[in-house]
Amino acid sequence: MAGGARDDRSVADKLFAIADAFQGGDELTLSEVAARAGLPLSTAHRLLAEWVEWGGLARGDDGRYRVGLKLWRLGVRQPTARRLRAIARPYLEDLLDATREHVHLAVRDGLGAIYLERLSGADAVPVISDVGSRLPLHATGVGLVLLAYSTPDVFDEVLAAGPRKYLPNTLTTEPELRARLAGIRATGLSTSVEALTRGAFSVAAPVRDATGAVVAAVSIIAHVERLAEPQFALGVRMAARGISAALGWRP
Repeated sequence: MAGGARDDRSVADKLFAIADAFQGGDELTLSEVAARAGLPLSTAHRLLAEWVEWGGLARGDDGRYRVGLKLWRLGVRQPTARRLRAIARPYLEDLLDATREHVHLAVRDGLGAIYLERLSGADAVPVISDVGSRLPLHATGVGLVLLAYSTPDVFDEVLAAGPRKYLPNTLTTEPELRARLAGIRATGLSTSVEALTRGAFSVAAPVRDATGAVVAAVSIIAHVERLAEPQFALGVRMAARGISAALGWRP
């Protein structure tokens, strides 16, 4: 504790303090976790190791910690995520019937997009996304939509993190990202071609709640040979609007 003051909190309280440090969905260093939780570095390091061993947190190659899949799975069972998935499911199924490709529902988690749902056709293009996957905002269709409607500080954090160029079409520079995000806000649609997966393109649209805030994104990922087919953009728009209306949004 600061100033050498005695910390009388129980071990459970200290574990919960570490969990509270990640409420913003951030990826944190050991020092940042210790500061937010009000713990000495040695204590934070020991308790973080326990969180990682249990699966509640994950430690990346860069040494930063983030919410792990086990804790995320507990979170999606809560009413908000469960309600969003339940409301979206019929619209996603209609989208799957119309395209027979991958259909996704995702929400923003820090600088990543977490996939709450994925429905896939039998011959859909191979992709790395799955339920519970966390992929970078700048390199995914749903991520670009979520980034487009996020606050400016989120965009600044994406740039500061050094966006990775997965493929030649991955957007990584400030000018190209700003231009793409402005286009998404103007059209309500994001189209990316081979930005993360070779041979695939994605079309994504925002989902709004009753206040008009963008709370999720819907996307289709399909074989790039089908890029010119009109049902993808139309279907994604209709699904996103249907889910938004079910959440109480009125244009």
